[in-house]
Amino acid sequence: MNQRSEQFVTKLSVVIPAYNERNTVEKLVRRVAAAPLPEGLELEIVVVDDGSTDGTRELLRELVEVATPPFRLIEQPSNRGKGAALRAGFAHATGDVVLVQDADLEYDPRDYPTLLEPILEGEADVVYGSRFLGGPHRVLFFWHYVGNRLLTTLSNMLTDLNLSDMETCYKVFRADILRGMTLRSRRFGIEPELTAKVARAKVRIYEVPISYHGRTYAEGKKIGWRDGVAAIWAILRYNLFR
Repeated sequence: MNQRSEQFVTKLSVVIPAYNERNTVEKLVRRVAAAPLPEGLELEIVVVDDGSTDGTRELLRELVEVATPPFRLIEQPSNRGKGAALRAGFAHATGDVVLVQDADLEYDPRDYPTLLEPILEGEADVVYGSRFLGGPHRVLFFWHYVGNRLLTTLSNMLTDLNLSDMETCYKVFRADILRGMTLRSRRFGIEPELTAKVARAKVRIYEVPISYHGRTYAEGKKIGWRDGVAAIWAILRYNLFR
């Protein structure tokens, strides 16, 4: 795999899947727009509304008319899942580097310099932001933590990687790596699918510590135990059956 130095990275695409996030999406888009980036790095924001029914879509239509810098709004005709939304966003991203950002406020765009550094320095092709490497985080659900570690361990056993946080939102890719993948997942299975496919591609993967501001179900958290079961199937499917 050829290394890529900073001088060839001129544009960052941030892809934001959004489903029923009216309470947070405006603040999140503003935080992304204000994220600290290396001088000369152009920012492209791609927001994919995944069939929201709580007014998120209407709010985004208002924001897209006045946002500075402007962002691109992609509208899914119905709720198809995070994986489908990301695939739509990836198809419209034009940057040299693509970063995944959730539409809630659990992940902080101020971590972008840390996430981008290994790629900009020519050391990595893919970077994962880990919630378990010592960054500040809100203390919340023990069993979510256990579930995340179990899913990461199962994924690592099949990919032969030593990731600490496979399920993290913050994944950053050189765009040519993404273009070389055929992605199929519709829902949260996109996380193990991406991991299986970058492992198979034999690219250089780095992990960096990030902050994490988790939310409760009352605050809008959506992922549940059924998604954990589906993730196990996705790990098996994309590593064993391809």
